Amino acid sequence: MTQCTFCEIAEGRLKPDATVFENESVIAFFDRGAIAPYHTLVVPKRHSTNIFDVKEDDLVEVTRAIRKLCLVYKEQLGINNVQIISSNGAEAQQDAFHLHFHIVPRSKGDGQDIQWKPDPTLPGRFQELLSHLKPV
Repeated sequence: MTQCTFCEIAEGRLKPDATVFENESVIAFFDRGAIAPYHTLVVPKRHSTNIFDVKEDDLVEVTRAIRKLCLVYKEQLGINNVQIISSNGAEAQQDAFHLHFHIVPRSKGDGQDIQWKPDPTLPGRFQELLSHLKPV
């Protein structure tokens, strides 16, 4: 089995440069590949590859930690704009195969830009697309 860096961090065998939050289920630390000040990775301690195999209780704990950190950043640092990003699967540009979420503080003119390329044909196909799904 390939060594999982996030599992090593969760188990205390590797130390992040700056841990922001930790409890029994989650660890959050500044990203070594940060694109903005306070760019934070929020990671469940129990290994899951991505959103498709994470245990629901782990996901709940991660979501709570994300919200808590965003509120701390807002109250203590005045950060009012963030992106919460998680890539799930190689074709979705996941490069660390342990579920994690990025909290990326954003500000006008920060030079970061996520470009969506809307497909104008999709709204006309919504009913067809819906027909391929069973009721949720």
